[in-house]
Amino acid sequence: MTATGPSGDELLRLLGALANPHRLRIVAALRAERVYVSQLARELGISRALLQLHLRKLEAAGLVSATLELSEDGKAMKFYEVEPFLVELSPDTIAAAAPTLSTPAPDDEGERA
Repeated sequence: MTATGPSGDELLRLLGALANPHRLRIVAALRAERVYVSQLARELGISRALLQLHLRKLEAAGLVSATLELSEDGKAMKFYEVEPFLVELSPDTIAAAAPTLSTPAPDDEGERA
């Protein structure tokens, strides 16, 4: 993100990453402390495979980060934590971000709402 706000592509990536109830719950669960994958899956009541899919999307958007650590018994444990972020969403933010989108706007014959 720039000092003036996210680019259009960054804004889409952030909003897309947060546009899922599982991912919102993941961010909420990680806000207080970092948690390893198995523990987080149990807390949220979802499979590790599904959790990892959502964590990858959040990580790609820069909303969470991961570290790999070894437990006392030698098992690899992947811990996730929330990266600090603040996104102001307003008509002005969207207007500033829209011209920087890498996806071209549809022409007059294109997409209709």
